[in-house]
Amino acid sequence: MSTHESRTSARRREAEPVTVVGAGPAGLACAIALARAGRPVVVREWHGDVGARFHGDFQGLENWSDEQDVLDELAAAGIRDTFEHHPVSQGTIYDSGGNLYPVRSEQPLFYLVRRGAGEGCLDHGLLRQAVAVGVDVKFEERAGTAQGITVLAIGPRVADAIAVGYVFETDLPDGSWLILDNRLAPLGYAYLLIHSGRGTVASCLFTGFKRQAEYVDRTVAAFRERVGLEMRNPRPFGGFANFRLPQTAMQGGHPIIGEQAGFQDALAGFGMRYALRSGLLAARSILDGADYTSLWHRELRPLLRAGTVNRFLFNLVGEPGWRAAAKRLSQGDTRSVLRRFYRPSAVSRLLFPVARLRYRAPLRDRSCDHVECHCVWCECQAEIKAKALA
Repeated sequence: MSTHESRTSARRREAEPVTVVGAGPAGLACAIALARAGRPVVVREWHGDVGARFHGDFQGLENWSDEQDVLDELAAAGIRDTFEHHPVSQGTIYDSGGNLYPVRSEQPLFYLVRRGAGEGCLDHGLLRQAVAVGVDVKFEERAGTAQGITVLAIGPRVADAIAVGYVFETDLPDGSWLILDNRLAPLGYAYLLIHSGRGTVASCLFTGFKRQAEYVDRTVAAFRERVGLEMRNPRPFGGFANFRLPQTAMQGGHPIIGEQAGFQDALAGFGMRYALRSGLLAARSILDGADYTSLWHRELRPLLRAGTVNRFLFNLVGEPGWRAAAKRLSQGDTRSVLRRFYRPSAVSRLLFPVARLRYRAPLRDRSCDHVECHCVWCECQAEIKAKALA
């Protein structure tokens, strides 16, 4: 090929539209980064709006897995914080015996955001940014066989953890509370988040899905007893998370990002930061002609491995170990302590091969047999099948 033909081919590829399948945070972040660089982008989303899986519930955009503040990381990539976000730098952890451990840090532990299609929600804010920079977002449109330059971001393939609870109004003051108790959330945690008269209370289960209603009732009762929880207009909600450690995060030559790739923290199920970062890495791989696998191996794999080891240890030590961990988090700057848990070390590298083989064993959920099961994952799959047949 002549030099002229090579340059013509390169220009043609630079002008070739990029298709992003899925309008979650990962897909929209990818689309925004590409559009800001001048690439034409089409986002195809089979739901009728963004955030269809969510109900305005509070979630945490974690800020401890990296030294850099997550909002600064996004700003550096051209993602503006045009969504409601509230820094949280203190809270309370309870163990199963009711003992409390106050936690605090100088920098935010996480940013409280709302998920869904409503004004102020993270999903809505990202959508508005995408449209503003010229992204063509097509709703209620299923993508067929991936052709041309395509990025896959369709969300979770399975449910490794579920969160079930209520969103509500309240007169309680702002706060963040966490309970580590298998009776409320087996191998997980129960949480209560309140800001400006809005609240979210939930049980985050890593097993025992079929008994979700029982665990939610216990969670609400526990927070009533410990912090005086009062709810007005409670509305049920549910969500799920999928975590795994893929080899390449490629399918048919196309990058896979966000939860479709399994980019979630296996310990706590936090994944928004990983999803956003993976979307930006996919955009960089397209714009720079870089290898996507190499990029996420460098930027995300150390965190995913640390999460695998942390989950393995969490399962292993049980409630006595969780109590000791809560006590450690309450001693000193909590963000700094958490950061060390996600920093590669000789111990984590030594434990990883064993952790990778064994961390899932306690999480195998024999209760969710998909037969007369009304857990949030099974209900979601039933809805998807019904829509597909409609």
